[in-house]
Amino acid sequence: MDEIKRIHRERVYRGHIVDFYEDDMLLPDGRIEKFDFIGHKGAAACLAELEPGKLLMVRQFRNALDRHTLEIPAGGLSSVDERTKDCAMRELEEETGYKAVDADVEFLLRIKTTVAFCNENIDVYFAKNLTKTTQHLDDDEYVDVEVWEIEKLLEMIYAGDIQDSKTVASLLAYYNKFYNK
Repeated sequence: MDEIKRIHRERVYRGHIVDFYEDDMLLPDGRIEKFDFIGHKGAAACLAELEPGKLLMVRQFRNALDRHTLEIPAGGLSSVDERTKDCAMRELEEETGYKAVDADVEFLLRIKTTVAFCNENIDVYFAKNLTKTTQHLDDDEYVDVEVWEIEKLLEMIYAGDIQDSKTVASLLAYYNKFYNK
């Protein structure tokens, strides 16, 4: 495969969640082209099971889509050094008001959300044996917690009602790894 090489990167915008860069890329034929790159510090998510087949979901407004979405709980890392498992457990409790102990949380899968122009990585964990606590939402979060059956969630994926990539991948992985045995 022919090599493409970055010869320069310039940050053109620093945001609250992402940084936007413009890269000069040397192509195999010698031309230099501009590529967009969005830098993200990473995130984690938690697919939480109340009982087999019954999962906690969160409904929240997503500005990019200008509508509410049904998703698994997730959030950005506090720092690039934070363990993704710690982030997933924190986000589970903050967004849903349920928590799990470390021993009841296991790695499920890793996704790269938009490989064409962004390095966002989301590690997804599976949690069971949950304990009810209280939600601790951020000042800008408005989250409704809902309990759904996995079969209905799968129907919603195939109907196009659930489109969030971390949620789609996680629900399919859960169904195949833990539920449909």
